[in-house]
Amino acid sequence: MSETFSAARETRNTGHTEPPDAPMSAKSRRAMAAVMLAVALATLDTAIANTALPAIATDLHAAPAASVWIINAYQLAMVATLLPLAALGDIIGHRRIYISGLAIFTVASLACALAPTLTALAGARVLQGLGASAIMSVNTALIRFLYPPHRLGRGLGTNALIVGVSFAVGPTMASLILSAGTWPWLFAINVPLGVLALVFALPALPETARGKHAFDPVAAVLNVITFAALIFALGEAAQRASGLEVGIAAVVALVFGALLIRREAGHPAPMLPVDLFRRPVFALSSVTAICSFAAQGLAFVSLPFYFETVLMRSQVETGFLMTPWPVVVAAAAPIAGRLSDRYPPGLLGAIGLAILSAGMASLALLPAHPAVTDIVVRMSICGAGFGFFQSPNLRAIMASAPPERSGGASGTIAVSRLLGQTTGAALVALCFGIVGRHGPTLALGLGCAFAGAAAIASGLRLFAPSHRAVERG
Repeated sequence: MSETFSAARETRNTGHTEPPDAPMSAKSRRAMAAVMLAVALATLDTAIANTALPAIATDLHAAPAASVWIINAYQLAMVATLLPLAALGDIIGHRRIYISGLAIFTVASLACALAPTLTALAGARVLQGLGASAIMSVNTALIRFLYPPHRLGRGLGTNALIVGVSFAVGPTMASLILSAGTWPWLFAINVPLGVLALVFALPALPETARGKHAFDPVAAVLNVITFAALIFALGEAAQRASGLEVGIAAVVALVFGALLIRREAGHPAPMLPVDLFRRPVFALSSVTAICSFAAQGLAFVSLPFYFETVLMRSQVETGFLMTPWPVVVAAAAPIAGRLSDRYPPGLLGAIGLAILSAGMASLALLPAHPAVTDIVVRMSICGAGFGFFQSPNLRAIMASAPPERSGGASGTIAVSRLLGQTTGAALVALCFGIVGRHGPTLALGLGCAFAGAAAIASGLRLFAPSHRAVERG
């Protein structure tokens, strides 16, 4: 009886008017298509740009070190603005933020394609990162409003599937485009797809409930400085910059982060959602996300070096050997999403992350001359574990936040992912500095430890107060 009442109350709060067992309406399906297409574009753009970086640097006559800003500009803009845009979405509506972000991303993609210099391209990438930030800051919040509570896991599983497939096909798509044309086409292809997503989004995306609190521009500026400094510090550490630069950036992040928390003390919906972290399930789910994505970052940055410098595989072979992980993630995510509608996400996440930890340990312990099958099986184990955790963890974060704070929860998901991945990349650089050519092996061992810590954090959710009411919605 109590679970039925909770589901009915959630239905009223989120704006769902359909009966609990009603199929998804045609309008909701079009809205979901718009959300997924935009998420795919934002994910593909990251993978494509990474792959095409050498070609872009050569064509624009840029030094390799300078060309890294093509990636850094995008990431800095995303991470620095995720939480302010998520907070703004709670105030003016997630639909407005999403459509505006999609429009900015599409226009910025055209600017990237037409950029004549590295400086112009980096500037366009900042604008593109801002658009992607708007998309990613509220995408899971919109999914929460499109699906009834008892089917939320399915919607988030679909989201994880799209991200996994986009991440898997990104490098291959970039190679195909570069084999037939020049690098500007990598960005130009986003334009018609962005327009198509807008055609779906404008008539179909729902209007969501809006908060009554005002937007705090001072807090937004403090947030931008805090996260920009933090990501800059991690990025410079990954590039083995001087300790002074890294230290200054870290101090700036700490000082402005403290000012941000002080500024928002007592706010009903703080931009940095400290109040949500007082909810055990929300806090443990966020820690789980950061640790697991750090494990993923350690793996995806170190494995190409491992395959090429330790196992002596070619670049083409390395590309194929990296594929099983994201492919299996894409296959496992929808299954895990459906299971999370029936079983506690804490349990599912703990199982998946324990599998991921075992898979990364098995990669670190590969023999000196492994067969391709040995590598593929181990990569598939890692992908299965990661895919099994992702959708249930998304569900736990969204279900543990009140509906009117969906934007803040959605922004926290994106920030946790990016912080984890950036931390993992920085730790790979540290591993190379400590043990030289054996750095990839040490990085995989660290990834195993991070995945194990994430499994423990996930399992602790089973004992958190009211975890059944929160995780089952």
